[in-house]
Amino acid sequence: MGSETTAAANGKVGQVRRDPFAMLPFCGYHMADYFKHWLEFGQTLVTPPPIFGVNWFRTSGDGTFLWPGYGENMRVLQWIVERVNGKAAAKHGPLGWIPSYSDLIWEGLDHFLHEHFEHLVSIDPHHWREELLQHDQLFEKMKDKLPPELIAIRTKFEGGLGLASRT
Repeated sequence: MGSETTAAANGKVGQVRRDPFAMLPFCGYHMADYFKHWLEFGQTLVTPPPIFGVNWFRTSGDGTFLWPGYGENMRVLQWIVERVNGKAAAKHGPLGWIPSYSDLIWEGLDHFLHEHFEHLVSIDPHHWREELLQHDQLFEKMKDKLPPELIAIRTKFEGGLGLASRT
């Protein structure tokens, strides 16, 4: 994950850096150990919870937000709850499972067209290639203790995007 720098982090405020959940300035021990702890904890769960990624702040070419606003988030959250309970469909995308336009309820949001949704969930492999290359910033900081699972996840993403793995 990327986070914008704040006054608590070194660097220019508002610059994106590889700092999951903006934790680097606050974690009391090596971040690789932190990740390893959560990876090991996850292996103890009989039924680990599914993880969903949402970017409510994705913008169009002119800088306007693609998603119509916070008041509409419940449409996606409803799909997530139904997906977790086995009641919602999904299609396989390059980075995981995503809803189709028809999987969400659009009643009362007539101005948000099918084309808007498709643009919102589209994946640009070239953009994501750059995103994954930026992970090297974080991985380099943890190189002596980097959990191999993190490299495997990145490699899986690269495969889903049709990119050649660097490992």
